Amino acid sequence: MKQTDTITDYHVHVYFDDATFDQARAFCEAARDTFDVPMGHMHPRPVGPHPMGSCQLSVTPAKFAELLPWAALNRDGLIVFAHPSTGDHLADHRDHAIWLGTGLDLDLSIFG
Repeated sequence: MKQTDTITDYHVHVYFDDATFDQARAFCEAARDTFDVPMGHMHPRPVGPHPMGSCQLSVTPAKFAELLPWAALNRDGLIVFAHPSTGDHLADHRDHAIWLGTGLDLDLSIFG
């Protein structure tokens, strides 16, 4: 069994399109302010493996236990993709993924 002490943090990616940009920004800002977590840029186009616009929240394991239920109740239709950071980027995005809403296809080819 894998041990959770390999998790350094979690990345929570909030997906949006033109119609949901403002909603996603408000969600991310609320998460940032409520949980005191860093909020990344609002990328309007796909970045890395992500298939659409997204914003990343970086969350400690302790705060993730609080943020995930909050996100489930407050995402209001937004798609949220979360994964642990263990150093194995492919497995983190493919095998350890957590989806709130409809899961999307990621471009995993960037991980070799």
